Amino acid sequence: MQLNGCILLFVVMKRDIFQAIADPTRRAIIALVAINAMTPNALAEHFDTSRQAVSKHLRILTECDVVTAEQRGREVYYKLEIEKMKEIDRWLEQYRKIWESRFEQLDVLLAELKQNDKQEKKK
Repeated sequence: MQLNGCILLFVVMKRDIFQAIADPTRRAIIALVAINAMTPNALAEHFDTSRQAVSKHLRILTECDVVTAEQRGREVYYKLEIEKMKEIDRWLEQYRKIWESRFEQLDVLLAELKQNDKQEKKK
């Protein structure tokens, strides 16, 4: 777009998936639409907030591709995009492996301590 000889560039920045799940209300919305596609009004009934606030959360979730809107007659239903949630799971997997390894190490250490304690009591 040109304006008075200047070129203006518009960059559309998509929100990050982790911004979407950072808010507890959005996580609750995700949980609700994971079970069943819902309208903004139906979602708003589950919260002590306005329909406009729920719509704002839905907009953020939509921008992050976590939910998609589907027109059904006069109503708009929001449903969860499972593939986007898998992206979060793949990211977490690297940490899950670290945690599991550390828990296994802790189990070994506790077993050793328990064995040492039994040996000490026998003496």
